Amino acid sequence: MDMVSAAVMLFLIMDPMGNLPIFSSILRHIEKKRRRKVLIRELLIALVVMLLFLYAGQGILNFLSLQREAISISGSIILFLISLKMIFPSQDKTTSLAAGEEPLIVPLAIPMLAGPSVLATLILIAHQSPDMMIDWTLALLMAWGASSFILMFGELFEKLVGDRGLAAIERLMGMLLLMISVQMFLNGLVSYFDHIR
Repeated sequence: MDMVSAAVMLFLIMDPMGNLPIFSSILRHIEKKRRRKVLIRELLIALVVMLLFLYAGQGILNFLSLQREAISISGSIILFLISLKMIFPSQDKTTSLAAGEEPLIVPLAIPMLAGPSVLATLILIAHQSPDMMIDWTLALLMAWGASSFILMFGELFEKLVGDRGLAAIERLMGMLLLMISVQMFLNGLVSYFDHIR
């Protein structure tokens, strides 16, 4: 996996188009001047958490003595489940925040942007190629930057594509992620069988 494909994969997992309606509904009750500051703060918190997992995750996996193949196969299963949720989204998109309450870390930064799936993927790619940490950092920054751009201009995107357009884009992103997860699974199996020969 190279930097660009990692950035695309992380962007698909972050799913900014799918998260856009949730971000909008949570921030809608906050004063317009304050809304952008809150969104920027949450995006930066999510970035810090993701960078932390990218760099600290390798140590955790080494401590647990997990093989590369196990991480690859388990990571592909996680991505597969995420892609199914994107293709067949749940109708329940409610949040636990009261109207007008300002979010802090939860639910926007974590788990909407820096969710378990993104964090697991960051650990996976860092473990597979620890010598490419600069590439993975740039891939994360690219994916985060693209997601942040979409979320910062969420109202414009919602007006341009509408609810049906957002749903269609999310399903398309889910299909791409599904293909990536199957390829990761196959790569993990091939590597495992080569390893036990």
